[in-house]
Amino acid sequence: MGTRQEISALPPEADLARADSLAREIFSEVANKWAFLIIEFLGQRTMRFSELRNEVGGISHKMLTQNLRMLERNGLVERTVHPTIPPRVEYTLTEAGVGLRAVVDGMCGWTQRYLGHIEASRSSFRAPAG
Repeated sequence: MGTRQEISALPPEADLARADSLAREIFSEVANKWAFLIIEFLGQRTMRFSELRNEVGGISHKMLTQNLRMLERNGLVERTVHPTIPPRVEYTLTEAGVGLRAVVDGMCGWTQRYLGHIEASRSSFRAPAG
């Protein structure tokens, strides 16, 4: 949700329960390997569908389309159609998408920092007998 200071700075009419619910909903949609990769590549520059598909190795046409639509619906990616023949379509991150990319980069940095710790814990973990 946020720190006490962040919460107290919100207007009284802020619906914290709705914000929390929306955050969980969005993160459950975006927390997949394809969406994270799409966000990463679009954070570097505006791209056409075919360019993005080439950069995100191994993604199918259908999966890229579904993820781009989901990201656009959530306001993270903007789709621009240029009136040419044939139409040229480009994708770019919105301000919200750039903000999410910073969060994703932070998570990647955290993983790199604690990689040794995580790997050591995983190798020494023994699941309780069930």
